[in-house]
Amino acid sequence: MKLISVKSLLMVAITFFSVSQIAKAEERVVATVDGYPIMQSQVNKALGKKANTEANRKVALDSLIDDFLVQRAIKESGVKANYAYVDQMIEQIAAQNGLTYGQFLDALDYQGITLNQYRQQLAQQMMMEQVRHQTIGQSIQVEPQEVQALGKKLYEEAKAQGTLKSATSPEYRISHILLKTNPILTDAKAKAKLVEISNEIKSGKTTFEAAAKANSVDYVSGADGGDLGWNFLDAYDQTFAKTAQASKAGVISAPFKSQFGWHILKVVETRQGDRTKDAYIQKAYEQLVDKQAEAASKDWVKALKDRAEIKYIN
Repeated sequence: MKLISVKSLLMVAITFFSVSQIAKAEERVVATVDGYPIMQSQVNKALGKKANTEANRKVALDSLIDDFLVQRAIKESGVKANYAYVDQMIEQIAAQNGLTYGQFLDALDYQGITLNQYRQQLAQQMMMEQVRHQTIGQSIQVEPQEVQALGKKLYEEAKAQGTLKSATSPEYRISHILLKTNPILTDAKAKAKLVEISNEIKSGKTTFEAAAKANSVDYVSGADGGDLGWNFLDAYDQTFAKTAQASKAGVISAPFKSQFGWHILKVVETRQGDRTKDAYIQKAYEQLVDKQAEAASKDWVKALKDRAEIKYIN
């Protein structure tokens, strides 16, 4: 029986220790994305046959971070692949290239790509495009002060150059009566109360102004007979604005509920109001949004990165 020397055992131990140390080194965390670890072994795999240089390692690591952020964005967005639409797109791609469906499959096969692989790749691209649009929208942040400043600048420049374009839109003078619900005054009771008040006004027992002073819990306008003064409809709650827009002047609306409570309203009169300054503020807002959207669309993955906490670990 041949004995194994102590020296041989030592060499085996040293070799095993070295391999273990290399394996541990490969498994170290090289970066985190919102706490999610990117491992050295992943970077090594991403390198493939490329030279293991610092520049190539950085490219591989950044690619892994980008891929993680894109896949997470797709998952969080809830976007799902519509494979019926994907199949339609494949047929269109074949037709655009002057190929029958069978010829297109042959072309894929020639490149070593199966139909299922191609479908998955196309579905992934389509989901990424949907998420890209969502991400760009979420990354746009326009400060009100910036909008006001640019709007004023555009207005003054146009005025000085004699190119000022006036803008008008309907302005409404509205009176209303507001009731708010509580444990005693339920929705049904508040609505019924407003119907009763409306009937009393229509029958001539009281006036809208007197009823507002006696019943409205919008105490500021109530003291003025329910008069809200002149305003554009976008100043109001959406339900309130829609009701006013659909109402004829001098006619009391049916009771309706907004985020503030139950109302009846009366459009006293309307006029065309000057919205020139508002139009230039809107123009400023659109310019700022378009500028940010253009920048974000050039590199939407950068927008994902800007919202993530990325830490590189040496």
